[in-house]
Amino acid sequence: MSTDFPIGTMISRTILGNLAYQEWFLKRFKATVFENELKWYKTEPLPGQFNYTVVDQMMKFVRKNKLIARGHNMFWDDPVYVQDWLENMTAPQLQRAMKSRIKSVMSKYRNEFFHWDVNNELLHFDFYEKKLGPKATLDMFKSMQREDPQATLFLNEYNIVERCDSKANVDRYIDTFKELNKGGVKVAGIGLESHFSAPNPAFMRAVLDKLATLKLPIWLTEVDVSRMYGLEEQAVFLEQILREAFSHPSVNGIMLWTARSPGGCYQTCLTDEKFQNLPTGDVIDQLLLNEWTTGTKRGKTNEFGSYNFRGFLGEFKVSILYNRTIVNSTFSLGHGVDTKHITIHV
Repeated sequence: MSTDFPIGTMISRTILGNLAYQEWFLKRFKATVFENELKWYKTEPLPGQFNYTVVDQMMKFVRKNKLIARGHNMFWDDPVYVQDWLENMTAPQLQRAMKSRIKSVMSKYRNEFFHWDVNNELLHFDFYEKKLGPKATLDMFKSMQREDPQATLFLNEYNIVERCDSKANVDRYIDTFKELNKGGVKVAGIGLESHFSAPNPAFMRAVLDKLATLKLPIWLTEVDVSRMYGLEEQAVFLEQILREAFSHPSVNGIMLWTARSPGGCYQTCLTDEKFQNLPTGDVIDQLLLNEWTTGTKRGKTNEFGSYNFRGFLGEFKVSILYNRTIVNSTFSLGHGVDTKHITIHV
């Protein structure tokens, strides 16, 4: 699967130095997101004491293997994950600390993360709104856009595509995007955490259709299935979720939760401790390595020198044999409804 439709998993610091884990991951994925290491409470546990040691190590792995990485997250509205030293700040003090956080991270990792989750789970929680007022998220977007006008800024929320709850639903989420747009900021994408129990594909499709009216890229950002189910049932549900998302024209990428954690996975593991696939991992391999790839196509051109095929989004390598000479070329298939015509001179 190419980066034209990225599918990846979260990684944590446990992948560092674990060659078996790295080999398993790199065989399958070209996209990733860090589990906790980039979050504010990890990079600045005490005021003014920034620590990016682990992030730098993980970024070295990302760069070495030419991965793309999402930035997760700049802020998190859940007060459980807010450092103690922020809680008693006045509004001006908190605003200064937030601007320092934005400047520190975005200047250090400019152009490194292809997305940023700006204010995580803002429908469910409201730490920043209580401290700074209802325009807190709007101000976050403005500050991040001033720091880096080219940054691709997302919202990220759960129980939108999984099910409705008392705090989050698709209509409230759409209203949030519209309010931010009216406030003069550019929200570049829709993040759906996708923490499922038993999925309802019809509900999922209806939500995706409704979100698609915003005409923004949709990403499933933290896909997993509740561990209340057995491994085989988790695999069945995971396949339903992935197929539904992959088939929707407005879904541009899928990120799964971390494949393996030494202390036990959050909800869904993909491998055992020896990096042998669990049933969920077999689902990933069947889709990514067997179904959602074009594979090798062979054929002869017609009398006009044309050859036609249907392919998945991604990068293609072409070898043409002509008069005992082999000509190699590459091209990319991206999103679009029109037939793409590629000319290769021999």
